[in-house]
Amino acid sequence: MRSNKLRRRLHAAILPALAMLSLCPTAAANAATMDTAGEEVFPRHDWTDTVNPLADPHAVAGGEMNIFAGQQPKSFNYYLDNNSFTAELFGALYETLLGMDPLTLAYVPGLAEKWAVSADKRQFTFWINPRARWSDGTPITAEDVRWTFEAIMNPANLTGPHKVALEVFEPPVIVGPLCIRFTARETHWRNLGAVGGFHILPRHVYEKQDFNKINFELPVVSGPYRLGEVKEGVFVTLERRPDWWNRDAPSVCGIANFARLKFRFYAEQENAFEAFKKGEMDLFAVYMARLWINETAGERFERHWIVRQSVFNRNPIGFQGFAMNMRRPPFDDRRVRQAIAHLVNRPKMNRTLMYSQYFLHRSYYEDLYDEQHPCPNPLVEFDPDAARRLLAEAGWQPDPKTGWLQKDGRRFTFRFLTRDVSSGKFLAIFAEDLKKVGIEMIVDQKDWAAWAKDMDEFNFDMTWAAWSAGVFKDPEGMWSSKEADRRGGINITGFRNPRVDELIERQKTILDVAERHAICREIDAIVFNEHPYALLWNIDYVRLLYWNKFGTPPTVLSKYGREDSAYWYWWFDEDAEADLRHAMAERLSMPPRPAAVRFEEVFRSPRPAATPPLH
Repeated sequence: MRSNKLRRRLHAAILPALAMLSLCPTAAANAATMDTAGEEVFPRHDWTDTVNPLADPHAVAGGEMNIFAGQQPKSFNYYLDNNSFTAELFGALYETLLGMDPLTLAYVPGLAEKWAVSADKRQFTFWINPRARWSDGTPITAEDVRWTFEAIMNPANLTGPHKVALEVFEPPVIVGPLCIRFTARETHWRNLGAVGGFHILPRHVYEKQDFNKINFELPVVSGPYRLGEVKEGVFVTLERRPDWWNRDAPSVCGIANFARLKFRFYAEQENAFEAFKKGEMDLFAVYMARLWINETAGERFERHWIVRQSVFNRNPIGFQGFAMNMRRPPFDDRRVRQAIAHLVNRPKMNRTLMYSQYFLHRSYYEDLYDEQHPCPNPLVEFDPDAARRLLAEAGWQPDPKTGWLQKDGRRFTFRFLTRDVSSGKFLAIFAEDLKKVGIEMIVDQKDWAAWAKDMDEFNFDMTWAAWSAGVFKDPEGMWSSKEADRRGGINITGFRNPRVDELIERQKTILDVAERHAICREIDAIVFNEHPYALLWNIDYVRLLYWNKFGTPPTVLSKYGREDSAYWYWWFDEDAEADLRHAMAERLSMPPRPAAVRFEEVFRSPRPAATPPLH
């Protein structure tokens, strides 16, 4: 599929914010047309747009899918609210210059019909497809690209992490109405992905507006969906565009099939799950073990009216943990942070609250380790005695009268900022173990918008943060010292380390993925030892529930995708819905679907890349 960010969301956040693909000169030279100046032009001369191999030829357009979207975000503008739901929604509305092949991760045309890379890999020229149009019929031009770049980089605009990858570029130069050139001040493996991968916005619509106030009104788009009905705090609807400029391209056949995508907002997963079981939502990815184990029995499941599937693919593994604000006491002390890690009783939480469904983290880059590269980080055990020793070393001593720890006349009390009531069971166990060693934790419950505001202003002591991962690792946004004080960034702990900064700088010019990943493993060891997070747990597959009325490709989800790839590859099956209604009315069973789906076992049609992977 040609539209880049949409394509990335189609195979489910292969590269989340800042995790861009790299440019491999050897692969590129084999694929590109070389001009007389040594400039490589893509795609190669024999490239043709082809059908997406993951899309099902039987997919039909129409129908509606209702989806749980969490709490309503503070903005639908992904540049202002960097979260996975906003990225999904924004990626359906706006496109980028380059796309990616869903199997090989090679670049393919997006809004740009071709692009060129200079011999020194620092200059990138894009030619916009002359057919590309905004939804109001206005042509998409180089002016739109330049204006969007300038809006992102404007210091007054709260575009946080989106600035990171683009900061190395000079202001782009318009070569012609449909041609724009970017020049990087330094070589970096992510440069092509950075300039080819940001969403282009319509200059003629937004140029006179305050960018920081472009939140929920997005009237003119370029992608396959437009913003439909919005009911604040309840739902937002995306409507399929029959007039999308790229609708007839072979690569989008069987893609973006639903006439409407309705994202429903719930503050709590349990409430959303109850709505799903009532049929108010169609698809529910389960992130709570209790729901998966205890709440997926009964007639609706036993008769296969609701499908329960575990989907295994190559989706990168992120991490989650209790993030500590290292910018201020008491978590500016490494010994205190390590002590806190020893006071999180992960085995008990996993056993009693999650039915031992999860593996315990010991790395920030779990998927960089295997038999050839075993993880050297020790598993942080629940060990209150070790915690007491570390806290004593840091100067925290128990008050003889109260038992609370104190230092310099200050009692050890901190606030845990949370936006999810369901975290309460975990925090109760944590708080009790903290209390036993003399630490008081106060839970500060807020909604998403208030939580995000406090996070942007670094107004927190500790919070629960979960991060997705990219296929190609870029440590800069989360671990660089220069990102520690960027509002709206992803270095939420305020992590700073000179050696990590050196390693981040070194990996920027390395084109070999294996070598870069080796550096990331070295960074991981340093970060792990500093304990900016009390690491928690994860799973390596998607737990999926859905009403048995949809057509799906054999792989169910894409190669690198999570549940969001279902929004794009599935379709509404009228016959299946009729069968479901009949089965429910007559109390009949429907044919079962596989309980587990493994991408590598199901997918059997690999094909050569249109342009070899640029990494």
